[in-house]
Amino acid sequence: MTPRHLTPSPALARFTRRACALLAAGLLAALAGCGSDDGRPPTGRGGKAAPPPSVPKPAVPAGLPGMPPVLDPKDIYAADRPNQLSPVVKGFPSRVYVPNTNSNTVSVIDPATYKVIETIRVGVQPQHVVPSWDLKTLWVNNNRGHTLTPIDPATGVAGKAVEVHDPYNLYFTPNGKYAIVMASMDRELVFRDPHTMERKKTVPVSCYGVNHADFSADGRYFVVSCEFSGELLKVDTEKMEVIGQRKLPFEGAMPQDVKISPDGKTFYIADMMAHGMWVLDGEKFTEPTLLPTGKGCHGLYISRDSKEMFVPNRGEGTISVFDFAQNKLTKKWQLPDGGSPDMGGVSADGKVLWLSGRYDSEVYAIDTATGKQLARIPVGGGPHGLAVYPQPGRYSLGHTGVFR
Repeated sequence: MTPRHLTPSPALARFTRRACALLAAGLLAALAGCGSDDGRPPTGRGGKAAPPPSVPKPAVPAGLPGMPPVLDPKDIYAADRPNQLSPVVKGFPSRVYVPNTNSNTVSVIDPATYKVIETIRVGVQPQHVVPSWDLKTLWVNNNRGHTLTPIDPATGVAGKAVEVHDPYNLYFTPNGKYAIVMASMDRELVFRDPHTMERKKTVPVSCYGVNHADFSADGRYFVVSCEFSGELLKVDTEKMEVIGQRKLPFEGAMPQDVKISPDGKTFYIADMMAHGMWVLDGEKFTEPTLLPTGKGCHGLYISRDSKEMFVPNRGEGTISVFDFAQNKLTKKWQLPDGGSPDMGGVSADGKVLWLSGRYDSEVYAIDTATGKQLARIPVGGGPHGLAVYPQPGRYSLGHTGVFR
């Protein structure tokens, strides 16, 4: 039995435990507040330096909900490098699909031989051949036939036409949620299901001749050209509403193709009557400035390295080359025997620029390094928005192939 005088009282035991706890806390605080004698920070387990406190990263502006994230904020075309094909299209044969507006056909060219290998009968007045957002379908815009003809790029077989009124051109929202029909004569932007083409929302516009567009880097808005009234629209993608409208400062302006710069800061709008490109700050949507290129400036196509933009001048048979880093035109190529270079695209390897000859029933293949004409291929009447397919990229925004 323990002697009574050696057993601590309950009060004394509580005091002793409290004192020990306070002493231990004080020692820990002193250790935590002291660095080593040589000024180095305290070490963690194993003598390794303790990690620095985390610093919150700056917030990145949120893109359009559901849009694939931009691979490189400094280059929105980073996914379009030479032969960087999506697994979806890797098995597709390389072809050039040429809509012949006056012949109601699509000429199919084998780019390896520069020969027309097939002619597909489609609806009335086909204007553009447009790759779908998911890359699986090519849609032929039969403007006056009021239909879209689907072509399977894996087989080259055309499917049953879908009724769509006044489909002059076709785009897709960056998240793939909607197709957007540029109903030029109806004066409407029509948001549709991207697969069935069922109408979801119709946005009437007050300008005339909506025809081409491109999206901001974050996908939250897009800029539309109005060919017949010489105007530009700014449209909120998610709300599907026009949020800006501007008249171009040129009498008789006729804006055509629209393309955003690789850094996402500047929109360029080809103008076939002002004979140059309008340079626009999309965010501010202030008055743009004109950069002369040549007579009948029409299409805009980015090189595979994102360094240059090819600008066909339909009225004089030339192609201007714009250098993004230098912010100026650096070259101008003349087609031998003239021509009317219009719409088209760049080959998957980036070596050939393909353009339709709108008024000459022909297609041009041009070396992107030298500007040399590689081929001049006879096709149907009034060739217009041809599509080179497949091309690199994760998804398509529409037109003749705008990939990101």
